[in-house]
Amino acid sequence: MKVLVINGSPRKKGNVARMLAAVREEAEERGFDVTCLSVSDLNVAPCTGCMVCRSRLSCVLPEDDAQRVLGLIEACDVLVVGAPCYWGNMPGQLKVLFDRIVYGMMGESASGIPKPLHKGKKAILVVACTTPFPFNILFGQSQGVVRALKEILKWSGFKVVAAVQQGGTKKRPVTERKLRSCRRALRKI
Repeated sequence: MKVLVINGSPRKKGNVARMLAAVREEAEERGFDVTCLSVSDLNVAPCTGCMVCRSRLSCVLPEDDAQRVLGLIEACDVLVVGAPCYWGNMPGQLKVLFDRIVYGMMGESASGIPKPLHKGKKAILVVACTTPFPFNILFGQSQGVVRALKEILKWSGFKVVAAVQQGGTKKRPVTERKLRSCRRALRKI
């Protein structure tokens, strides 16, 4: 089984990275083929909104890391996405990546009805947020990140099998208990 882990956080040793490492370690222990990448290492130009990719099935912008990531998503069985909470949503760099590869995530019928291109694949989400628990969920902070990522992945055909949220990271780093939750999330595959 191929697992792709995408770290949407610019902090390579932060809470999201630790949560993703727990998922990766569990996957490797199970013998899965794991590929990890950090969005902050990628060179991805912003989408211009031209919509040509929808009919052409490729982006008109010069090739960059977006196409490479799409190839990895197409080849994976499981997608693991980690993101910190920025204003109740995912960081802009991660959103730009998904915007640039929409044509390879979701097709559409002649009448514009979305058609998922990754039906049957599974996904796991991990989110860290400085807003303390339970307010990170009640105020729509980390829950907003989960909602936005689920929206993208749902229309792409992925089934989100787990979403692990850690609040209160401003005062304390991700807990061992939450890292165990990340490991358990992989076992749902």
